Amino acid sequence: METYTAEDIQVLEGLDAVRRRPAMYIGSTDARGLHHLVYEVVDNSIDEALAGVCDEITVILHPNSSITVADNGRGIPVETIEAYKKPALEIVMTTLHAGGKFDNRVYRVAGGLHGVGVSVVNALSEWLEVRVRRNGKIYYQKFERGTPLQEVAVIGTCSGTGTEITFLPDSKIFDVIMFDFNTLSGRLEELAYLNKGLKITLRDERTQITRVFSYEGGIAALVDHLNETRETLHTTIYFEREENDVLIQVALQYTSGYAEHILSYANTIGTIEGGTHLSGFKAALTRAVNNYAKKNMKEGIKLSGEDVREGLTAVVSIKLPNPQFEAQTKIKLANREVEGLMDSVVYEKLYEYLEENPDVAKIVVGKSVKAREAREAARKARELTRKKSALDTSTLPGKLADCSLSDPELCEIFLVEGDSAGGSAKQARDRRFQSILPLRGKILNVEKAAETRILRNQEILAMIQALGAGYGKSFTLENLNYSKIIIMTDADVDGAHIRTLLLTFFYRYMRHLLEQEKIYIAQPPLYKVTKRTQEYYLYSDEELKRKLQEMGGGAEVQRYKGLGEMNPEQLWETTMNPETRTIRKVTIEDARKASEIFDILMGSNVQPRREFIQEYAKEATLDI
Repeated sequence: METYTAEDIQVLEGLDAVRRRPAMYIGSTDARGLHHLVYEVVDNSIDEALAGVCDEITVILHPNSSITVADNGRGIPVETIEAYKKPALEIVMTTLHAGGKFDNRVYRVAGGLHGVGVSVVNALSEWLEVRVRRNGKIYYQKFERGTPLQEVAVIGTCSGTGTEITFLPDSKIFDVIMFDFNTLSGRLEELAYLNKGLKITLRDERTQITRVFSYEGGIAALVDHLNETRETLHTTIYFEREENDVLIQVALQYTSGYAEHILSYANTIGTIEGGTHLSGFKAALTRAVNNYAKKNMKEGIKLSGEDVREGLTAVVSIKLPNPQFEAQTKIKLANREVEGLMDSVVYEKLYEYLEENPDVAKIVVGKSVKAREAREAARKARELTRKKSALDTSTLPGKLADCSLSDPELCEIFLVEGDSAGGSAKQARDRRFQSILPLRGKILNVEKAAETRILRNQEILAMIQALGAGYGKSFTLENLNYSKIIIMTDADVDGAHIRTLLLTFFYRYMRHLLEQEKIYIAQPPLYKVTKRTQEYYLYSDEELKRKLQEMGGGAEVQRYKGLGEMNPEQLWETTMNPETRTIRKVTIEDARKASEIFDILMGSNVQPRREFIQEYAKEATLDI
C-alpha cells in the first residue's frame, strides 16, 4: 500500500492552481469555458459603465484566434503598491482576489465581483497584452501563461483613458480556441439592453462583419425585442426604483401565448437559476393581480403564480452592492434581503399601474382567470390519464419497444419518424440498451396550443409516459428512464419539421433535458455509393462529390429518401450502432436566442418566419 505523508502535500503558488484546475474557475474547458474568458474581461468593462465612467466597449475577433476587449473607462491603476513593490496593474493581472471591488468606494455596484476574472484569463492564455490609457500615457505589459515577460512600460501618450486587453487562449488548456461570433453577439447585445446608453461594438476581422449594440430603452426595449414574433396584448410596462443603494428595474408584457418567458439579472449577470430577486418578483406579481381582481373585478377565484405568469414576458434586473451568488459562475442570486425589497417595490409599482390602467388590468386578470380554468381542466385530464394507465399491465405506451436493462445511465431511446422506420429500428436495435418509440406524423405544435390540447395529443402522451420524468413544472430529471434521447427522422424537409416540433416541445416543457444535454439528433446517411465490392455511406452532397472524385467512374449511387428505405442491417450500421454512428448533441448556449428562433419558426406571426427563412436558407444544414 502506498504511503501518504507530509511530503505528498502540494501547495500551488500564484496562478498554478488555475491552470491545474481551470474548470473550477470558468466552468469547463470546452467552447462554453472559452467564451467565459471573454465575459470575464467584458464584465470588468461593464463595471466601469455601472460606475458611470464608461460608455463605449469594443470587442475585436482577430484571424489568429486572439481577441481584444477595449473600453473608455478609467484604466487599471498603474501606480506601485508599496506592500508588494509592484505596480497595481501587474498585481491585478497575476493575483487572485486582487481588485477594486471588495469595498464600495470604487465600484458601488459590480458584476465582476470576485476579483479573479482577469487574472484567471491571464493564467489560461498562451499570451496576454494589456494597454492602459491613464495620466496622459499609454502603459503596456505582456504575459505568457500568467507570467510577466516584462515590467510595466510607457509606450506612448494619449488624451483619453481606458483599458485594452488582447489575449490568445491556451490551446493546451482548451478543446477549441476559435471564438464564435454569434455566441459573443448574443451576450453583448444582452449587455447593451441591460445598460441603456452604453455602446458595444463587436467586430470580426475574420469575416469583416461588425455589429453595434446600443439601446436607450434598456430592458423595456429588450422585452419589445423578445416579443417581436409574438402577439402582444398591451404596451410594455416598465418601472424602476432605487432604494437602499439597490436599483430595481422591471419590464413586462403579456402575450396571447401560453409559455412564460422571464429573464433575471443581477448586476448585468444573467441569473439562469433565478434567486431571491426573481422569487420576490413572482410573489409580488401574483399578489398584485389577485388583490386587484378581488377589489375591482369581484373575482372569487384565487389565482396561482402559474396562472398569473401564463403568456408573460418579463425582464427583472437588479443592481446592488455586495451581491452574493451561489457559485463563481454566478447563476443564482442569494442575498436574502433582496427578496423582501423586490416584493414590496414590484407590488407597489405594479398595483399602482393596474389601478391607473384599468383596460390593461382587465386584460391581465382575464387572461389569468382563463389560465386557471385551463389548468384545472388539464389537472383533470392528467388524473384521467393516470387512472387509465393504472388499469394497464404497464404504464408504458403500447408501441414502445423497451430495452431489457433497467439502469437509465446505460439506456437510450430513439424517437423514430413513422411506423415503417420504427419497425426497421426495432429489428435493428440492440435490445439490451436501446428502446424504440415510433411517432406517427408530426406532433402537435405546442407553441400554439393550450395545455389541455397538448395532453390530448397521443404522440406527446406516449413520449411523456416513455421518458417517465413528467413534464412542465412537474418534470423531474431523476425519474428519467434514459441517458440519451435520440431523435431519428428522415433527412428531408418533413424530417426537419418533425425535429423542430420535437425540440420545441422539449424546450417548452422539458427544458432540463436540453440544459443537461440529454437530447441528440441521429444523422442517417443521404447516399450509398457502391463500386464492385466497396460500399460507402455518405452524409452530405459535399461528401458525395469528394467520394465520386476519389473513386472515378463506374460507381453506383443510391439516394435515401427516408429511413424506411434502409433494411435493419443498414440502419444499425449507419445510424444506430454506437461504434459507427454519428449523433449530434443538442445544447442551449443562449436560452433567449433559442426562444426567439422557436418563436419565429413555430409562432403565429408569418412575416418574421418568412424573413428568417429568406436570410438563412443558403446556410441551412441538418446540424442543430
